[in-house]
Amino acid sequence: MNWRCGRLCFATCSGCDRRVDVNTPRSWHPGHVGLIIRLAELLIVILPLTGAIVAAVRAFGRRRTDERSRDFDRIQQPEVTGTDGAARSSAALWSAIRRVVDEHGRTDARWLEYELDVAKLLDFPLMTDMRDANTIAFHKAKLRADFLRPVKAEDLLDDREGAAQYMAAVEDYVTAFNAAEAEAIRRRRNDFSRADQQRIARAQSLLRVAADPAAAAHERQRAYDVARSELDGLLVLPSATQANLERGISGELER
Repeated sequence: MNWRCGRLCFATCSGCDRRVDVNTPRSWHPGHVGLIIRLAELLIVILPLTGAIVAAVRAFGRRRTDERSRDFDRIQQPEVTGTDGAARSSAALWSAIRRVVDEHGRTDARWLEYELDVAKLLDFPLMTDMRDANTIAFHKAKLRADFLRPVKAEDLLDDREGAAQYMAAVEDYVTAFNAAEAEAIRRRRNDFSRADQQRIARAQSLLRVAADPAAAAHERQRAYDVARSELDGLLVLPSATQANLERGISGELER
């Protein structure tokens, strides 16, 4: 009711045909609830999309920062070129040459143990048996490595082709020696008949006498001569081994 005019005032609702009193407080209408639901649905769709956009922007920012950091590092630490690069290359080559020279010396020392210790040599006679393929390969590889060995290791710094050939030759030498020694240890004297093994054993004992400085000179000489007779047709002692024994005997005879 309108208190000024004393009459009831009505208005027609735009969403339906009902007439409502304009003087009474308005209540929620179903149309308003539908609008709120649509807004909520829109937020559900927008929020994940917003999060993805924010994450992409942050990742792009981090990538740009990393790129700037790498650019800064390249500026602070320029690439090594020119003289510095050549110096490093020469240093690496020198280091490789020294390692190969040292390995050559170590392998020579291993072979020298056989040449100077005749008892050990006769324990593993295959090391001097030139009928065996491994033994032939070892001695050929040793000759080539010795032939290519420089007078001074420094000489190979200015001869890269020569350095490459020498390093390859030493590698072949070491490999061949390891193969020959392994086979000699495996087979020992088993390739010889029982009678020949006994001859080798007698020669081994006699050569110990020939190499003994405490023995009399004539005893050493006779032991050496008989030992060579025992080995005749079986084994040939390396020239270095024979020379070492003969020098020792000769030195005793000259006193």
